[in-house]
Amino acid sequence: MSRRRRADKREILPDPRFGDLVLSKFINCIMEQGKKAVAESIVYGAIESLEKKPSNENKNEETSAGDLGDAISAKSRGLRLFHDALKNVRPRIEVRSRRVGGATYQVPVEVRSERAQALAIRWIIDAARRRGEKTMKDRLAAELFDAANERGASIKKREDTHKMADANKAFAHYRW
Repeated sequence: MSRRRRADKREILPDPRFGDLVLSKFINCIMEQGKKAVAESIVYGAIESLEKKPSNENKNEETSAGDLGDAISAKSRGLRLFHDALKNVRPRIEVRSRRVGGATYQVPVEVRSERAQALAIRWIIDAARRRGEKTMKDRLAAELFDAANERGASIKKREDTHKMADANKAFAHYRW
C-alpha cells in the first residue's frame, strides 16, 4: 500500500453522442493505443446494432407512439440495453485474499459500486474480445445483448465470482 496521498479522481467528459458518463468510461476502456475515434466507432456501431435487434418488450408501447416517438425510443433502446447489460453483470460480492497466521484465506466482501461498475465493464469487454464474430462491433453488440438477457460469458464470470464467495462464506469473520 502506498504511503503517499490518495490519487485524485480524474474528471471525465460525457460522450459526445448521448451525453452519458458511463458510456464514456466504456469507450475509454475499449480504446487501445490512444485511438479514441476507433473505439467510439466500435461502441456506437454496437449500440446501433442493439437498436436494430428484435425486441422482447411489449409491442403495444412501440405501436402507440408516433414515428418520431419510434425513432427516439429506438435510440434510447440501444442505450437502455447497454445499461441493462452493465447492471446485470455487476457483481455484488467478491473474494479478497487475507493473510492470517501464515495461511491465506479467500474472504468474501461486498463490492463497492465504483469497483462493481469497473469489473462489469472489464468483463464485458474481455468476453466480447473472445467471441467469434467477425468484427469487434458485432462481438460487442452480441455480448451486450446476451448480458442484457442474463446470458453470455460476462454473466458466467459474475456467477462464478458469486459462487466462489458463497463457497468461502465460512471465512467471512476474517472480513476487515
